[in-house]
Amino acid sequence: MGVDLLILVTLGTQFEPFTRLLNMVENSSLTNEIIVQAGHTKYKSRKMNLFDFISFDEMDALIDKANFIITHGGTGSILTPLKKGKKVIACARLSKYKEHVDNHQTEIVSILSQQGYILELKENAALDNLLPLLNTFTPKVFKSNADAFKYRLRKCIG
Repeated sequence: MGVDLLILVTLGTQFEPFTRLLNMVENSSLTNEIIVQAGHTKYKSRKMNLFDFISFDEMDALIDKANFIITHGGTGSILTPLKKGKKVIACARLSKYKEHVDNHQTEIVSILSQQGYILELKENAALDNLLPLLNTFTPKVFKSNADAFKYRLRKCIG
């Protein structure tokens, strides 16, 4: 990784902590500037700059500036950077570790990875194994079908 890289890590707003992902980042070979929106996860780091929450405008600016994003499996946390053409590594929160109430994020992350939108950081994988893939990975362009959905909904209602 180059000297001028900015890595953004986002954990969302869930009340359950997600220290497992922060441990993966902490124990990785990353030495660049790492900014973390940690939400309710309390964590001490020797290499990450952690904030509980960041305003929408600040988050938007950080996404624009970031070379890539490491995130939990929340839809908004994945799709927002994807819409900006960013490379995303996502790790699903798991209920067995009390990181979420269920395992719905595993489906989100798995499907988006299989379809070529993101790189999936699996439960027992090392982040360092995915980092070299960032050099050659080109995320599939994300196109929302929200407009088509709204059109069909208006037809049904109207």
